Amino acid sequence: MKFLIVGLGNVGTEYANTRHNIGFDVAMAFITKHGGQMRQDRLAYVADVKWKGKVFVCICPTTFMNLSGKAVKYWMDKEKIDLQNMLVIVDDLALPLNKIRLRAGGSDAGHNGLKSIQEVLATTDYPKLRFGIGNNYPKGAQVAFVLSKWLKEEEPVVKKKIETCIEAIETFATAGMSNAMNKFNKVEITL
Repeated sequence: MKFLIVGLGNVGTEYANTRHNIGFDVAMAFITKHGGQMRQDRLAYVADVKWKGKVFVCICPTTFMNLSGKAVKYWMDKEKIDLQNMLVIVDDLALPLNKIRLRAGGSDAGHNGLKSIQEVLATTDYPKLRFGIGNNYPKGAQVAFVLSKWLKEEEPVVKKKIETCIEAIETFATAGMSNAMNKFNKVEITL
């Protein structure tokens, strides 16, 4: 069984540890937990992880967020991974900081990374793991908020949520999407 785990974010030190790059952070934490090694490859940083008889091809596209679809399509085709065995990890303004949400499909909700994947794959019908980043910003400041770093007081919750996301990825791969949704979509992650 082979899975494609896609962490969305932007390359470059100025984007490191920002809300918009949480997909990268979750993918990296998953890779680190399972002893994988990141390498730079075509259109992405890539790591191969083996766990419980399953192979995870983990990618963090180097194409910038709004061109993520190119990397996703390339690695899906190269590794011959079924659409339902892909999981895209993405930041979500519509969810509060204490929530994650797994979905088997659904719209891009205005997210440029998901929009790019949707355009390239010509479907919205692929699994997503949405990481709530909250929406605590003044009118007109959405871009600045999304590209901002976590506040000191948010960091412990973010760390705990990343661990929860790793567990969600593992559950998705071992028990299926509906079981993962039932287990994690109602959870509130607090300290």
